[in-house]
Amino acid sequence: SGRLGSYGKSLCLNSNPQLCCLTLPDFHPLSGHQRMFGTYFRVGFYGCKFGDLDEQEFVYKEPSITKLAEISHRLEEFYSERFRDETVEIIKDSNPVDKAKLDPNKAYIQITYVEPFFDTYELKDRITYFDKNYNLRAFMFCTPFTLDGRAHGDLQEQYKRKTILTTSHAFPYIKTRINVMQKEEIILLPIEVAIEDMQKKTQELAFATHQDPADAKMLQMVLQGCVGTTVNQGPLEVAQVFLAEIPDDPKLYRHHNKLRLCFRDFNKRCEDALRKNKSLIGPDQREYHRELERNFHRLKEALNPLINRKIPQLYTLVIPPTSHRNSLNRSSLRKMNG
Repeated sequence: SGRLGSYGKSLCLNSNPQLCCLTLPDFHPLSGHQRMFGTYFRVGFYGCKFGDLDEQEFVYKEPSITKLAEISHRLEEFYSERFRDETVEIIKDSNPVDKAKLDPNKAYIQITYVEPFFDTYELKDRITYFDKNYNLRAFMFCTPFTLDGRAHGDLQEQYKRKTILTTSHAFPYIKTRINVMQKEEIILLPIEVAIEDMQKKTQELAFATHQDPADAKMLQMVLQGCVGTTVNQGPLEVAQVFLAEIPDDPKLYRHHNKLRLCFRDFNKRCEDALRKNKSLIGPDQREYHRELERNFHRLKEALNPLINRKIPQLYTLVIPPTSHRNSLNRSSLRKMNG
């Protein structure tokens, strides 16, 4: 009790053990939130040396400050000692593993950082930080790729693979690793990748604008990344690539329209952020702010012809609905493994 200090003494004063259990987990002095929850990693084992573990996947729960390099080093060291040789190798990417290309005399471990995944309907009930870190069974990681095998390419070549893992039990659990019982893959088309990127930029702008207390440096950094003239693959290039022409494929009409609406929201958030920044700066930053405003107005003028044009066919063509996750409202390529 001496190590707990005054915090431990205050708990001991509580004569009701049930209230004591409720009080303890709700506070953590090292976290911006009230409590530090776990960090999650997907771990796959490949090779006959693993026996029954071969081709098995698990989600590991680690302390919230654990880095990918730490768990990789720990598992590599553990299994190297177990096999008493140097045949353990860490697969350093998150691409699907082709066993035919692996050395049968080696043991391979693939480790990927994953995040809890929620459908849109779930987020209505998972409001608090605790809600989003309790009763977790679905996890997701993303892998960028191009059709020619490269991880990254030009905007019109950039695909993304979302992998959603479902575990047999929910975290928190009595064990710190739970086996994966289902895997679902969703392939995002380049225009869908662009939609997600623009939504992310818009969310970052909104967060920086409404942050309390206000952080002028953070707000300016986000603004610069959105309206800066030297930003590679920035908003203007995205619009020029995907909105300059109406897609030939009618299935892309709705994606085209969704991206157009994303840009309208993005412009509104930029205006809000500039107003907020103007209220925060001192006399020494007024010229910098005027430069941000000039950059935004140039960006807005270039974007207007692209985002104000509607697709007439969109209002006459009816695409039959398909069954899909609520949070993935699209016609992407999908594959599910039980």
